[in-house]
Amino acid sequence: MSDSILLTIDAHVATITLNRPDKLNSFNAIMHQALSEALDTVENPTNAVRALLITGAGRGFCAGQDLSDRNVAEDADTPDLGASLDTYYNPLILRLQNLPMPVVCAVNGVAAGAGANIALACDLILAARSASFVQAFCKLGLVPDSGGTWFLPRAVGTQRAMGLSLLGDKLSAEQAMQWGLIWQVIDDEKLYEEAKALVLHLAEQPTAGLARIKRAIYAAADNTLKEQLNLERDLQREAGKSEDYREGVSAFIDKRRPNFKGR
Repeated sequence: MSDSILLTIDAHVATITLNRPDKLNSFNAIMHQALSEALDTVENPTNAVRALLITGAGRGFCAGQDLSDRNVAEDADTPDLGASLDTYYNPLILRLQNLPMPVVCAVNGVAAGAGANIALACDLILAARSASFVQAFCKLGLVPDSGGTWFLPRAVGTQRAMGLSLLGDKLSAEQAMQWGLIWQVIDDEKLYEEAKALVLHLAEQPTAGLARIKRAIYAAADNTLKEQLNLERDLQREAGKSEDYREGVSAFIDKRRPNFKGR
């Protein structure tokens, strides 16, 4: 694995750090491959990971694509940006959404372009007070990708999504929280501490049940009410047969702290 991605696993929590601080953690092909390998490790059942934290090294979370990794000179072959999305970004976004565990993103600085939308693909977003979110695509004649045109209108409505995408203005962490784009704003010096405490808490919960909550909430955007009710029924049927459900009921009756196993 390249050192552009750092991975640690402790107490059933995996922490992935985007680690190209001199490039504001912008992505190149090597970094994409390293992140894919890190997620393979996270998903390997032998590692017993039950929650994931993603953050960035240095003064920024992620500036999106490293444009120096692409040759866009007039006399060069025109790059196929669609192929780049098919190969790297789209599988990453779908993978984060489908991970069977809570995924927390700690945005420690600017999150721009695809970097902003990778953050939005996570389940809970904490941001440093000094952080900002920028849909920078319009400044290059591009379309918000990596799920940007899907996440934004669902989170903040059509007008705000249009404003962010057409103008490319910085959105402060405070405004992002007020608009419902992120979960919480944390003082810069406490961001990692608070984010780590949150993922440690989540890792102790009935994480198979939390994975079902993810599935239900993400499906709701495209389901009819009847379809969603049927999905809730099916997921609840699965959950009712789980070890964690039995443990939760038993702990409630015995008035003790439950010991969930994520099964």
